[in-house]
Amino acid sequence: MTSRRLFLSSSAAMAQVKPNDRIRFALIGAGGMGSGDARTALRTGLTEIAAVADIYDGRRERAREEWGARLYTTRDYREVLVRKDIDAVIVGTPDHWHAQIAVDAMNAGKDVYVEKPMVQKVADGHRVIEAAKKNNRILQVGSQRVSSIIYEKARQLLAEGAIGELNLVEAWWDRNSAIGAWQYSIPPNASTQNVDWDRFLGSAPKHPFEPRRLFRWRNYQDYGTGVAGDLFVHLFSGMHFITGAKGPSRVFATGGLRYWKDGRDVPDVMLGLYDYPGFNLALRVNFVNGAGETSGFRFVGSEGVLTVGGGVTVSKVNRETAPGYTIGTFPRGVQKAFLEEYEAKYPKTLSMDPTGEQRFNAPRGYDDHFDHHRNFWSAVKSRQPVVEDALFGLRAAGPALLSNQSYFERRAIFWNAETCTVNS
Repeated sequence: MTSRRLFLSSSAAMAQVKPNDRIRFALIGAGGMGSGDARTALRTGLTEIAAVADIYDGRRERAREEWGARLYTTRDYREVLVRKDIDAVIVGTPDHWHAQIAVDAMNAGKDVYVEKPMVQKVADGHRVIEAAKKNNRILQVGSQRVSSIIYEKARQLLAEGAIGELNLVEAWWDRNSAIGAWQYSIPPNASTQNVDWDRFLGSAPKHPFEPRRLFRWRNYQDYGTGVAGDLFVHLFSGMHFITGAKGPSRVFATGGLRYWKDGRDVPDVMLGLYDYPGFNLALRVNFVNGAGETSGFRFVGSEGVLTVGGGVTVSKVNRETAPGYTIGTFPRGVQKAFLEEYEAKYPKTLSMDPTGEQRFNAPRGYDDHFDHHRNFWSAVKSRQPVVEDALFGLRAAGPALLSNQSYFERRAIFWNAETCTVNS
C-alpha cells in the first residue's frame, strides 16, 4: 500500500508538472518487474506511459486493461524506438535482451531505465557504456537500494569512521518460497499463436517452444543470470555505494542445486568470496533456508559493526589498549616481575563489552524503489548524472556474472575493477 508520505510526495510532484511537460515513456517487457517499474514511474508524477512492447499478447492486453485501451502496443520493441513522441524506455525484459535493447534505445535518442543486471555478459557492458557516452543519454540501472536513504545513512556513518577501519563485509539474501525461487505462474493459454517465441529467443540458442522457459526464464543460463545476477548484483550495488569501492580483484563462488530440481540449470544455493582493497566480502544466497525472506549487510570494522537492513545499526566496542598476558607457565618470581612491569605500563585496561548502539530507521512506508525512479526521471529532465549509471552498473554486474563463471568452472576469476575486464 502507498504510505501517506509517498502519496503526498507524488501528488505534489504531479501538481508541479503540467501534463505536456511529463516524460513520455515506453515499457519494453511487461512482466512482473517491468510492470512494477512502470507503475512506480507513473507514481512519481513526472511521466506518462505511451507504449508497451512485449512478445506475449496476454501481457499487452493486460497493459491496455491497466493503462487504457488506446495505449500503443507491439511485439517488436523497435517499433517503439522509432516513435518521436517517446522520450525514454524502461527495459524489463529477460537479461539476455538488456544490452541490445538499451544500446538500440540510446542510439535512437531515448534515455533508458534498465533492470539489473545491466547485462548478461561482461563484454556487452562496454557496448552500453559507449552508447550512453556517444549519444549523451541518461541510463540508470534498476538496483534501487543505491537511492535509499538507509544506504545513504550507512555510507555517511562509514565515511565518518563510525566503526573504525573496515576489514570485512558480510551480505546475504535468503528466500524460502516457490515464488522467491522463480516458480512464476505460467498462463494456461500460452501458445505459438500468442507468443513470439523466436523474438524471445533472440541471440539465445534455438529451442522448441516451451512456455516454462519464457515465464520462468531466470531458471536458465540461456536467458538469465541465476541467483548471482538476480540477487548478488543488488548486494554488490549496495555495498559499492556504501563503501565507494569499484569492485573486487578476485572472485570465487561455490554452491549447488539443493532443492529446486525442476529442470533449472542454475544453483539455488550460492556463496561467494571476494578480495577488495583493504577488506573482504562474503555473499550468500539460499533458496532453501527454512525461514522467511531476509537480506542485509554486516560491515565489520576495528571499532564496531554497522548492520544494514530495514534500518542502520551501529554497535560499538572499545578495543583493549593493553595486550593481555599468558604467564601461567612461568615461575612465580618471573610472573611477579612481569606483572609489576605490565601494570606499571598498562595501569588501566578497557572492557571489550559493547559501549552502546545507535539505530536509524527509515520513515514508515518508505519506498526506495520510488526514490530510485524519481532520481532517474528527474535526471531525464535536468540532464544531471544519475546515481547508478552504466559504469556503476557494469561494476556491479561484472563480479556477479563472474561468480557464475567461477561456480561453473570451479576456479577463481581475477577482475580489474578499474577497466571492468577479466584478467587472464
